[in-house]
Amino acid sequence: MKRQGEKLSFLRIGAGPLTSVALLSGVMNILTLSGSFFMLEVYDRVLPSRSIPTLVSVVLILAVLYAFLALFDILRSRIFSRLGLMLDEDLGPRVFDLVLRQSLRNSPDMDPTQPQRDLDQVRGFLAGAGPGALFDLPWIPIYLVICFALHPVIGMTALGGSVVLVSLTLVAELLTRRATRATVGAAMQRNLLSEAARRNAEVAHAMGMVGRLRNRWSHANDALRGQQRRTSDVSGGLSGISKVLRMFLQSAVLGVGAYLVIQGEATGGIMIAGSILVARAIAPVELAIANWKGFIAARQSWARLRVELEAVSHGERSMPLPPPVLRLDVERLSCAAPGSDRMLVNGVSFGLVAGQALGVIGPSGAGKSSLARAMVGVWPAAIGKVRLDGAALDQWNAEDRGRHVGYLPQDIELFSGTIAENIARFDPEAQSEDIIAAARAADVHDMILQMPGGYNTQIGVGGAILSAGQRQRVGLARALYRNPFLVVLDEPNSNLDLPGEQALIQAIADIRARNGIAVIISHKPSILTGADVLAVMGDGALRKFGTPAEVLEAIRPAAAAAANAPLKVVQA
Repeated sequence: MKRQGEKLSFLRIGAGPLTSVALLSGVMNILTLSGSFFMLEVYDRVLPSRSIPTLVSVVLILAVLYAFLALFDILRSRIFSRLGLMLDEDLGPRVFDLVLRQSLRNSPDMDPTQPQRDLDQVRGFLAGAGPGALFDLPWIPIYLVICFALHPVIGMTALGGSVVLVSLTLVAELLTRRATRATVGAAMQRNLLSEAARRNAEVAHAMGMVGRLRNRWSHANDALRGQQRRTSDVSGGLSGISKVLRMFLQSAVLGVGAYLVIQGEATGGIMIAGSILVARAIAPVELAIANWKGFIAARQSWARLRVELEAVSHGERSMPLPPPVLRLDVERLSCAAPGSDRMLVNGVSFGLVAGQALGVIGPSGAGKSSLARAMVGVWPAAIGKVRLDGAALDQWNAEDRGRHVGYLPQDIELFSGTIAENIARFDPEAQSEDIIAAARAADVHDMILQMPGGYNTQIGVGGAILSAGQRQRVGLARALYRNPFLVVLDEPNSNLDLPGEQALIQAIADIRARNGIAVIISHKPSILTGADVLAVMGDGALRKFGTPAEVLEAIRPAAAAAANAPLKVVQA
């Protein structure tokens, strides 16, 4: 596991495989010279001597060398493929954690799944032909030296052509870097619109918004296509130019060689060998230019991944703490939505002991849900602390802390899987008696048994086959699984009928009876009858805190005044 402050280095992760690739590339480039020397031997030795045995021997040697070249090429491609898989195995879990962290930020211009796409981009590039070309590029000077050894004029011709092609590679770098970055940004915006439309498909269809959403998506998709077209035009144009230049350079060397043969300064073998050698020397440049768009995309993806992963603390695992059994303390708590500077909770302080239930009330926008998110560790505290038995939430490992916390948010999200898996929080070691106990506590056991597969019923993405009330009760069972010490319920009865509310009141009573702590946020006073402490939130601050009698007595005059206030009639 990477420690905090350690730089994420691709060379460090893949040092072994990259070293093997470098060695294989060296041997492959030496073996690639076989074709040039074969032609040199045929024209300068076999044809003048008219020796069939010599020709057969040279052909057999060439076949053996090419067989090894094919073997090493296969090995190199497999090493690159395995390197991509190794990179995914090493970074995949951390990228998944990063996706979840970015999902909590709720940034409107950020695609939370982009880190996963970036990792896929890097792995896909490693599995292609581009990396091999990059490892072959350093061997161009060696080929040029051999061209000079054949004849200085051939060497100068090859050098001039190579300089032009390398210059094209630099131009490709300059022209595709910004275009590729813009393409990724346009793709991110389109994907955000697609995901938002998918999540709100029911609203879109019910209220006739499909056409307007389609138009917004089309504009974003047009922008993406435009960026992709510009990037492809640059990359394709440079690739076409490099291909023509390679063909012209190969013919030019052949022509120069023919001139030298006529002048008696070279042999026919040197002429043919030089042409083949130059073609091989500039082949990596042409291949690199053809794959330069993918290289730029992979490099930018790796740069984003490195920055994002290094920004996430991966220090040593927190020391396990004993299960909380005594109290919850909220100390001068202030928090804001991730990515925002506006405090939604301001200086809230209170304490609860085991066996208590707190009801939180207040108008919409008062900060109630924000307080709930901070209490369970979804949002970090900007100021102050939330403590369980004296230990701040950030002193707990998230997985360990989660075992002692039950949370039912307003927007209930269930996962694709069985009802049992959702209730058990996908615990692979879950016991059936714990799952059934949680379902009974939420009074959803009988309803589950009526399902076609009972607890093994597949509920689909988001719990698609369940009604809103059923999803809420399954979500409540998940919050109650294995009797967590702290249970925070945000509008837990918004979709419940009367029997469901009665079951919820009983569940709150059971939490208190087993010396747990319950926090209930609701606009409906009926569900707050099980609370022995009430809190009134307003503008992110704690306005009142005390017993239900004290709080209701304090807020009754304000409520009566609001009810008796004259209505204002606005005339058209």
